[in-house]
Amino acid sequence: MGRLPRVGDCWAGDPAPIARLRPTMLIGSVPFKPETMAQLLAIGAPLVAMNPRSLDDIYDDIDLLGRITGRTAAAARVARSMRRGLEHIAAGERKRTRSSRKRAGRPRVYCEAWPNPRISSPPWVAELVKLAGGTPCVPAGQRVSDEDVAAAMPDVIVLAWTATGGKSDPRRALENPAWNEVPAVRNGRVIAIRDELLNTPAPILVRGAGELVRAIRSVGKNR
Repeated sequence: MGRLPRVGDCWAGDPAPIARLRPTMLIGSVPFKPETMAQLLAIGAPLVAMNPRSLDDIYDDIDLLGRITGRTAAAARVARSMRRGLEHIAAGERKRTRSSRKRAGRPRVYCEAWPNPRISSPPWVAELVKLAGGTPCVPAGQRVSDEDVAAAMPDVIVLAWTATGGKSDPRRALENPAWNEVPAVRNGRVIAIRDELLNTPAPILVRGAGELVRAIRSVGKNR
């Protein structure tokens, strides 16, 4: 199979090259930008827009894609592989917690998908935090204030700003005067994770969970 063209996404994609391909169906997923979605709808092809909230929703969407494309067996394999990867990470953290002599509790974690306005990461990221050994400390997928985060007192702050790749800037948190007393800021545990590892509702989340494990384990080393 030849290399397929890359045409962007539902946030910042350019509809013009997509239209030139004369698609018979468009499939998109979060995050959506209203202007981009309106332009995609104007192409005239049916648009399947996926908006998963949980890991179970993501598995269901993989199944749906398999049925749409006539590749149900392949889709099932992808979902099983993703489940196994996340279950392996969760089992490893459960074992590590049981064998640890320190019982300081699970680190509190704030994951951020956007800094202005401040928006916490999607609900499936909260699930990843839990299986990685942490406790989400603010409501997931919602607009939050500096004061909300300060009151939650996270031990770790994870920045994965939507559609920015690896450009999340920890200094924005470390230099925020409203967060001077936040443990994550006091102890320098503000960690940038590439956006696609946490915000893409796909098997790449297994890699993102691994990054969360490393971020959360950094707390235990200093307790």
